[in-house]
Amino acid sequence: MSTPTASQPKRVRKSPEERRREILDAAVRLISERGYNGMSVQDVADVVGVTKQGVLRYIGSKDNLLAMVYRENYNMSGNIEDFMATGLPGSEPGNLRLPAYLRFLVRHNSKRPRLVQMFSMLQVESFNPDHPLHDEFAGRPDSIWAYYSHFDWRVPESFGDFEEVRPTVRRALEIMDGIQLRWLREPAIDLNDEWISLEPAIFPSPLWDGYC
Repeated sequence: MSTPTASQPKRVRKSPEERRREILDAAVRLISERGYNGMSVQDVADVVGVTKQGVLRYIGSKDNLLAMVYRENYNMSGNIEDFMATGLPGSEPGNLRLPAYLRFLVRHNSKRPRLVQMFSMLQVESFNPDHPLHDEFAGRPDSIWAYYSHFDWRVPESFGDFEEVRPTVRRALEIMDGIQLRWLREPAIDLNDEWISLEPAIFPSPLWDGYC
């Protein structure tokens, strides 16, 4: 039986979950730098140090890998449930405030620039009808609104119902997308400070006084 030598380093065996995490992390990095169309399964394999077939055993296909990194990495944190678990002002049931949640979301995104860059790359690429996430991004505003609508927000009484807040939510998320792009460029800006400076325009006084 042969034994490992200096020229034959002992192979490190990793658990399926560890290997899967490595594959997803490599894919996030490559997509954030090159876009989905600019990377291949072989590229992911090269970063992780396994064969292409080894990667495919974990992810099935390139399209499936994309769905995994988008849904499991980007969309699985920073949600309203996460905000409500913080105990921050405006996160309490019966006093759930939309501006406070969006402030939390911006702060959360400021800690994950690689994922935000990946999201931005995919958002642009998905204009192509053949892109695997074309329908996902096309329907994203409606799906976000449907998700937000499940919660009991404390909003100004001048809004007859929560549906009337929808244009405000749309504008806020569009502005968030825009300042995140500026944040990713050089010279960088402070994402949190930029958002706070824009809040008065998104949630103007006196309408939103006491609801932020």
